[in-house]
Amino acid sequence: MTREEKSQVIEDLTAQLADSAHIYLADISGLNAETTSRLRRACFKANVKLAVVKNTLLAKAMESSDKDFGELPSILKGNTSIMLSETGNAPAKVIKEFRKKSQKPLLKGAFIEEAIYIGDDQLDALVDIKSKEELVGEIIGLLQSPAKNVIGALKSGGQTIAGLLKTLSEKEG
Repeated sequence: MTREEKSQVIEDLTAQLADSAHIYLADISGLNAETTSRLRRACFKANVKLAVVKNTLLAKAMESSDKDFGELPSILKGNTSIMLSETGNAPAKVIKEFRKKSQKPLLKGAFIEEAIYIGDDQLDALVDIKSKEELVGEIIGLLQSPAKNVIGALKSGGQTIAGLLKTLSEKEG
């Protein structure tokens, strides 16, 4: 790879890092071609971009990025794949689901909305992260719940009052 090619790859990686709020680093070494192909299909279905990168080039891209990647450059050893996603927990879900049948991929680290996660033991925490859409849905559900309770109480109370008035009017007659 020439110096110009390396420079172009670093520039491309820096742009991808700048455009992504959710970046996962994983080790997929040792996967055969068929298994790697299955992983790529799983990533594609989950709208996760998967690419194998050179550690030195990724480290330089992280360094030239405006984001603070904390300790992430220090874990760039061995085989590294980068997983980029619009949804914070999508790559973690892909990894967890894929590991039901395989030992890999191993999570090396992640950058989620400026938070840094290091190590494979963080996978469950990352799976549990809710997407923006899930959080908005929960908030709307919580906001609607008290209104539904009030409306329900008014409806049932109205029926009780109507029933009571009807009974009283029948007794008087």
